Formats: sequence, C-alpha cells, structure tokens
Amino acid sequence: MVKILSPCGILGYGFPDSSFSAGLADRPDAIIVDAGSTDAGPHKLGAGVAIVSRLAAKKDLKRIITGAASLNIPVIIGSAGGSGGCIHMEWTLSIIDEIWREENLGPIKTALIWADISHGVIRKALRAGKITPLGQGVSPLREEVLAETTGVVAQMGVEPILKALDGGAGLIICGRAYDPAPFAALGIHRGYDPALSYHLGKVLECGALCCDPGTAKDCMMGVLEEDYFEVYPCDSSRRCTPLSVAAHTFYEKDHPYIHHGPGVVLDLSRCTFTQREGSRVRVTGSKVEAVLPYCIKLEGARRVAYRTLVIAGVRDPLLIGQIDAVETAVRTSVAEQYREIPGDRYCINFFNYGKNGVMGELEPSKQIPHELGVLFEVLADTQELASALCASLRSTFMHYGYQGRKSTAGNLAFPYAPSDVEFGAVYEFSVYHLMPVDDPTALFPLEWWSPGGEASRGQSPERRTGWNG
Repeated sequence: MVKILSPCGILGYGFPDSSFSAGLADRPDAIIVDAGSTDAGPHKLGAGVAIVSRLAAKKDLKRIITGAASLNIPVIIGSAGGSGGCIHMEWTLSIIDEIWREENLGPIKTALIWADISHGVIRKALRAGKITPLGQGVSPLREEVLAETTGVVAQMGVEPILKALDGGAGLIICGRAYDPAPFAALGIHRGYDPALSYHLGKVLECGALCCDPGTAKDCMMGVLEEDYFEVYPCDSSRRCTPLSVAAHTFYEKDHPYIHHGPGVVLDLSRCTFTQREGSRVRVTGSKVEAVLPYCIKLEGARRVAYRTLVIAGVRDPLLIGQIDAVETAVRTSVAEQYREIPGDRYCINFFNYGKNGVMGELEPSKQIPHELGVLFEVLADTQELASALCASLRSTFMHYGYQGRKSTAGNLAFPYAPSDVEFGAVYEFSVYHLMPVDDPTALFPLEWWSPGGEASRGQSPERRTGWNG
C-alpha cells in the first residue's frame, strides 16, 4: 500500500489546519501538491508572475514542509510557481529557502527539475516538421511567432520525477508538469500499476474537488493497492461518492474517458466506482497504454497588446433595451474621432453582464434584466493609446443620446474612481503544440540543491539568463 496526501488543488489555495492534521495523523507516505495550471490563461506564463501571492504560497509551503518533516516523508511539488518556468521555479525556491532558514530545518536531498525549452530546440524541430498544433483552433507554429514568445515550457511526464525519486530525493520541485504526473510517479516508483497511479493522480491533483461538497481548498487522501485505489477526504464534513469521484475523473477533457498525457493514453471506459465504508470510494478497471512517438506539450505566450478597461452599471430600461445598438454607435463614434489611428492598432470590446455577458451569442435566455454590469475594454499596441481611446469611449458612452432618453447625462454608474483601469500587457498562447522526443528526460534537467545551505546552485546560462536561449 502507498498513501498520498494531497493538501489542496493548487499550492497557495489554502487548506484547513484541522484537515491537514488529520491527514498527517493518517500516516501518508508522501505529500504531493500541484502548483500550476493554464486555466488562468497565458498572462502568468507570459508576464513571468505566479498564480497565487507569495504570502499564500509561503503559508501553504511552510505547513507542508514542516508536516512532512515531522513524519520524515517526501514532498513533491508540480508546476512550481503556477506556470513552471525558470522564473516561477526561482520564485518558489526563494520561498522554500526562506522557510528552511526560519524553521532551522535540517539538510534534505532536493531535486530541481527544470522544464524550460529553448527556442533553438523548438526551432530545429519546427524546421524538421515535427511540431504539430494541439487541438482544433490552434494554428501551425511559425518561426516569427516563436521569436515573439517570451518563454516556452513543456509538460514533463513521470520519467524525470522517477529519476529524482531513484536518486533518493526527499523534496522534488518540478517545473511545468502534467498535472497527474507527480502523483503517478510515486505510485509507479513504489511498483504499483501505472494505470491506477495515473488515474489516482487525476483525482488527487485538485484536492477535495472530487468530494460532496467539493472544494480545491481542502485535503484528500489517496491509497494505492495492487488492483485498485481508494480516495477519501480528510475533513469529516465532506464525503466521496461514486458519482462525485466519477464526475471529477471525467471533467476538463475533450473526451469523457480517453485522457492523453506525455507518452501515454489513459482509458477509463471500464472503470468501476464503488462506495466503501464511510466516505471512501474504490476505483478499479483503469487502463493505460504507451504512445509512440512520445510527445510533450509545449506552452508559450507572447505579448499582443495593452489593455485599459472600465466597469460600470446601467439601470435605465430604455438604454438596456437598445444596449447593443448604443455600443455599436459609441464604438463608431470613437473610431471617427480618431480617424488618424489605423483600426488594426486597437480593438474595442463590450461585455454586458446580465445580458449574454458570459455566453455571448450562445446564450439561450432572451429575458431582459432590470440592470446590467457593463465592462468595456480597449486593446491597443501601447498602453498610452489604449488609455486614450478608452477615456474617449467612456465619455462618449456616458453622454450618448439614445432614443427616448429623458436625462441629459449619467448613462453609466461607476463603482470606482478613477473609473479607467490600466491593466497592462495582454498575452496570448502563441505556442500550444506537441513535440516528439526520443528521451522523456533529456529536456528536463535534474539539479540537486540543499535549501538553507550556503552553496549556490549551478549557473547554467541556458537556465539562468532567460528563456529565449
């Protein structure tokens, strides 16, 4: 049996002390936590910033590290800092180093697994015709787009993590990783069925989200046995059911039971989910097959614009009834005011929350609300231009004389002053592609480190001087 404690869905989301204490009392063999995701979009990767605050990350890391030390069990962190790039890794390591010194912790063999992929490696594969788009709607990668990309990471599979475990690591910090990989690696390392290990990782990587009620901010336990695994919450107020675990297994995927990962495809079509004593659910029947060529997913982002936005409210039923026409007229008015600025240098968008603000034209409800939350933005090639056009857009909208209007001003109610918010740079996923590799570990260098120690890590130019190598 191998037992894994997953404290939360993303490192920094937080978890109750009572649940974590209960998890530690259950004597897990390791604490494993995912720290990253692309769910928040490309900005974190492109801008080189973390998903969560440093305060939140340190709070969780301190509890995880000291808790693991009390049991002398390993810790594995996947996709450090959110996006798993060099800058995100360094951010995470600085926090860990700080904790180690503050808590006066003893030495631990620590493995750092970097996930940055140099432009040169990608360019070579691209010229050889080996880079393919991942999914519909992704354009073929072009060299000029790659050149504009601030950095590229790749999702590592279990192999680099297995290498670190084989080397005796007690703490493993991974760059960008396939979300279930850190969990699956421990099970495979201990000799358990890879299919069950991957499937358990898929369930545990979101913390207690597979429970009823579900949340990513609570602790889950997973237990691997020879021909099944079981999951259960550490919080007695939550319960795992066959429905809740099966539903979580199948979420976020383009196919209900076929899940692709680095070098593998997981087939869950014959799984059974069985209620056990208390809040436990047992899962059997998971299957996995190796896929050749072994492909890794590349993720990269580039800056495409700057954004200024305004949030406002509308409560006049006459304006709400013709909001689309008014917004079109306001957009046209601004374009005419700034005829000297080419239209391809900026873009104006409106989001009417309360009227198709979430689903747009796909919204089936035609009910007219009594008020709207209007968010409008200007995207432009400079921040100055975005702010200038947004100010013009806001003032035009605020005083626009729509049909039937009885007042002479005040179309918009602003919750904040100043009303215009300069967002800054806007990024898009410019690299979202697959690349085949001969060796699943070759592009993910392993480096040994001692947190809290005097010795500095190696200064590899490719790893330390930026992503564009």
